Amino acid sequence: MNVLRLVWRLGPSTAKQVLEEAVKEQPETSYATILRVLQIMHTKGLLIRDESQRSHVYAPAHPQDALQSNLVSDLIQKVFAGSGKALVMEALRSHVSKQEREEIEALLNNKGDKK
Repeated sequence: MNVLRLVWRLGPSTAKQVLEEAVKEQPETSYATILRVLQIMHTKGLLIRDESQRSHVYAPAHPQDALQSNLVSDLIQKVFAGSGKALVMEALRSHVSKQEREEIEALLNNKGDKK
């Protein structure tokens, strides 16, 4: 998913352009690895590929927020037996900083005021 995140950020990109960004985070990343991941993501429908130029250009097939929403829905169904509450409780228990927790509490408090 890191490669997909990079393509979302960069917009339509060649494998070389994605590699240039990827090595900033993971210097050991190779061109062959990036190209293979892009090809797999294209096959799975996550990316579209423009083959009109010598270097193929890859772009996201879906907006980031739409794909993330679908992935979270799948995760809730498959891992948390359909319970969004169970997902949120697990996330709050182990993956949220104090600042993030305060932001979530403020959001929930504001949401409650609108009812």
